Amino acid sequence: MKNYTKLANCIRFLSIDAVEKAKSGHPGMPMGMADIATVLFHDFLIHNPKDPNWLLRDRFVLSNGHGSMLLYSLLYLTGYKKLTISQIKNFRQLGYITAGHPEYEPDAGIEITTGPLGQGISNAVGMAIALKKLSKEKKLSKAPKVYVFCGDGCLMEGISQEAISLAGHLKLNNLILIYDNNNISIDGPTDLAFSDNTNLRFKSVNWEVHSGKGHDHENIYKLLKKVQISKVPCLLNFKTTIGFGSPNKSAKASSHGSPLGSEEVKLTRSKLSWNEKPFQIPDKLLKIWRNSSTKNLQIYKKTKSISHTTLSNKDIDKLFSKIEIDLKDFKSDQATRKSSEAILHYFKEDHPILGGSADLTGSNNTKGKQMSVLDSMNTAGQYIHYGVREHGMAAIMNGIAATKIYKTYSGTFLSFADYMKPSLRLAALMKINPIQVFTHDSIGLGEDGPTHQPIEQINMLRLIPNSYVFRPCDLKETIVCWREALKIKDAPSFICLSRQNLPQISNKKLDSKKFKGAYVIYGPKINNDITIIATGSEVPLAVNVAVRIRGDGIIAKVISMPSTSVFEKQSKTFNNNLLKSKSSETFVIEAGSTMYWNKYTKYENIFGLDNFGASAPGNEVFRKFGLTTEIISNKIIRKIKTK
Repeated sequence: MKNYTKLANCIRFLSIDAVEKAKSGHPGMPMGMADIATVLFHDFLIHNPKDPNWLLRDRFVLSNGHGSMLLYSLLYLTGYKKLTISQIKNFRQLGYITAGHPEYEPDAGIEITTGPLGQGISNAVGMAIALKKLSKEKKLSKAPKVYVFCGDGCLMEGISQEAISLAGHLKLNNLILIYDNNNISIDGPTDLAFSDNTNLRFKSVNWEVHSGKGHDHENIYKLLKKVQISKVPCLLNFKTTIGFGSPNKSAKASSHGSPLGSEEVKLTRSKLSWNEKPFQIPDKLLKIWRNSSTKNLQIYKKTKSISHTTLSNKDIDKLFSKIEIDLKDFKSDQATRKSSEAILHYFKEDHPILGGSADLTGSNNTKGKQMSVLDSMNTAGQYIHYGVREHGMAAIMNGIAATKIYKTYSGTFLSFADYMKPSLRLAALMKINPIQVFTHDSIGLGEDGPTHQPIEQINMLRLIPNSYVFRPCDLKETIVCWREALKIKDAPSFICLSRQNLPQISNKKLDSKKFKGAYVIYGPKINNDITIIATGSEVPLAVNVAVRIRGDGIIAKVISMPSTSVFEKQSKTFNNNLLKSKSSETFVIEAGSTMYWNKYTKYENIFGLDNFGASAPGNEVFRKFGLTTEIISNKIIRKIKTK
């Protein structure tokens, strides 16, 4: 075997020195995983540092992202241009890409943002799905591999079980999970809280499993070689020593999340016979590292010209022009979830779109009739049955979106957005663009009761920076919202849809070619006494209120606001003019929490609910919480008449 020890020590001491200089970080994991990482990158990982975005490269994901210096060291050593020694020296400093936890920077070889433990495992499942699908479509003999490093914490988080279960079901044989089994967590030994039989757990969900010695280079090589031809996803459970090489802190929690300290660094240098100054890598070793990817040049030259199609804005506009024409005469009352399904029926097999649902396909209406199911037998399918795995689903979608091969969307109930929140936030942070379809978006869903009736969720979504929320009121608005969501390149979208039927009221009022998030759906554009804002299923209610109070001499302009996100990106002049009224009184009607709307009006002018719903038919629930034409009209009349 080659002398991997010195190559691994390059990783160890770059990591030690960076953490020491920053006075912050996690040296233990990079020190413990350096041997495995060396064999993987030197002999197995197919990548090209000179072309980080090569489509058919293998992907490397660091799920235990606190050990980020392992990744940054590898990227510097193998020659990624953006990962300079200056970046290493400025680990965890403002303005540098060497953040405390890896942040998505594909040009630098950082494939995904990982921080919350378990996310990276799930992201990797998404990447593996996308790469298998692409390889099938391109008729390639095998798909690129996705290698994931994870720790005990990743496996303790429940999201990991959701992800590995689906991966085993789909037989993702291009997924290799490498477990840093060091028996140490922040609190101390893992047996304080963790006594799982990890190997049996993975075997039970159809994974191939091997145990290995994490500092035995020959054993590491042998196992990595063995799993290259597996027919199912693989777990390599390597026994490792956290803080390997540190005389006083190895195998101890003290090496996990704090610098070793200057004296311990000196002792570690001595023990591992490393005589270089901080941040210095001997030329001979750096040359070996820089040449490690030359093994991939032949496959790179063969496949670098292979590309994938994307849906351009022009393609989207053409598709949606047809949809609008075909559906323009639709007049029946219809739930917006059904309106959404009507749109998805236009998605064809050659569209680079990958949909799915969390075991709610018939309720979310997320499967287009031309979509085939992606499963272990048909890896080129367009629709994934995620099962009841909302958190895993959202993180898997982030992995798919990060490959930039397919536009991905999925569906569940809006109340279950709570299960998905960490992944939704990370999508926004990464500026990637999955679309979440959230149906059953209000108390209007009725009899399923308060556990399923979302109250605060839509405003939770609106508060995620760099995201887009859409809540259409009918078919035409749903068409426009889907079109806008598909065009967004740098943020996730959340399309919130009704279970109950709604009238078609926007057809003659909404100019779909000039969508600005909000528009006048009823009443005069100027010289109105008051303005009423509403979204989704409450827009028809707002129109009914406007009609009723007109009999009392109050002229209302009703604003349908299917996207607060888009509206708030418009000019201040446009927004002020749209909401303007003679009385300067603005009212809001939305069957959810009221807090978000305080930016538009006074609390007493908001008609919503700040408590949980009730189990009853939808109309009765609306009545219970005062969201009826009569109750709202009377309150507005009293307010305006007594002003």
